[in-house]
Amino acid sequence: MRIGSKRALVLNQDYSPITVCNIQKAFLLVYLNKAEILETDDVFKLRTITKAFPLPSVIRLISYVNRPYKGVMLTRQNVFKRDAHTCQYCGVQKDLTLDHLIPRSKGGKSSWNNLVTACKRCNARKGDAKPEESGMVLRRVPFKPSYVMFIRDFSGSVSENWLPFLKTKEILVRS
Repeated sequence: MRIGSKRALVLNQDYSPITVCNIQKAFLLVYLNKAEILETDDVFKLRTITKAFPLPSVIRLISYVNRPYKGVMLTRQNVFKRDAHTCQYCGVQKDLTLDHLIPRSKGGKSSWNNLVTACKRCNARKGDAKPEESGMVLRRVPFKPSYVMFIRDFSGSVSENWLPFLKTKEILVRS
């Protein structure tokens, strides 16, 4: 695996997760004394001609960064990620689109609880009706993911040593 493809979890000064960044940015934050390393990758090291540095896996910012609200943006790709790129009616994973459970023509809004991933065939079959009106059953009830849950479950591969920093009461309820 190339070091350039590895990522690090960035925590605020109070240990709350902020984001995931590439190793180069994480190392730079540590090198400039803007962050400290909490966890390292035991397999890889950053090497120069004369030195070897630990590869950061989890870093914590030295100064607190005020973030008023950190939620997951409602986007097409984020709904697909939440639904594991799977039609929520039949389970196929190709020709995907978004479906409004309550159609917009009947007052349905574009929200986390009203949007699901659907294949084009199921979306056309459901048409301008609610799922129960068309005899279709959802595999899973849609929900709004929390930011920490989104980092943990939907941001790709999560390093084993990130998990203690991503486990909060909010997450343990859904797990």
